Amino acid sequence: MTKKKRELSLEEREELLSTLKSRFEKNMNRHKDLEWTKVQARLEENPEKLWSLNEMEVTSGEPDVVGQDKKTGEFIFYDCTTESPKGRRSVCYDQEALESRKKHKPENNAIDMATSMGIELLTEEQYRYLQKLGNFDMKTSSWVQTPASIRRLGGAIFCDRRYDHVFVYHNGAESYYAARGFRGSLRV
Repeated sequence: MTKKKRELSLEEREELLSTLKSRFEKNMNRHKDLEWTKVQARLEENPEKLWSLNEMEVTSGEPDVVGQDKKTGEFIFYDCTTESPKGRRSVCYDQEALESRKKHKPENNAIDMATSMGIELLTEEQYRYLQKLGNFDMKTSSWVQTPASIRRLGGAIFCDRRYDHVFVYHNGAESYYAARGFRGSLRV
């Protein structure tokens, strides 16, 4: 099996940068005091990260800048689509969960998909931060990073927003639903 190419063509880069810039400018509440020119410069220096953002985009994640790490200077991107990304739904939590299913296996799992895209699942803390920037997952839900103590017992956690409140739930890691996917984060 050949390794997937992790570089965009010039045309793909320009199209993605245009999309990201437009989203950045339309959603300034997500990244007050940040300048697009600095974000773009950092993206252009990191083509593999640009590739990962494109993977987030093509799976309907609508990635956007949600902050900047003051220590490293890295810009932080989250999936900001209103509902869990369409191209990442109907997946169980991880490979172990996928292998444990005897019937009706999903096509993939959240952890392996995120890894192949070069991103990480949001943590519960990151998910709660995202919800301060808008109303997300009002009809869907998203797997989040699960503590090892819960995962060892066969469970996994997911979050959503209902009744103007962020809920954290549990399920068997092998479960999957058409309305559950995952949101990712990427540092550039």
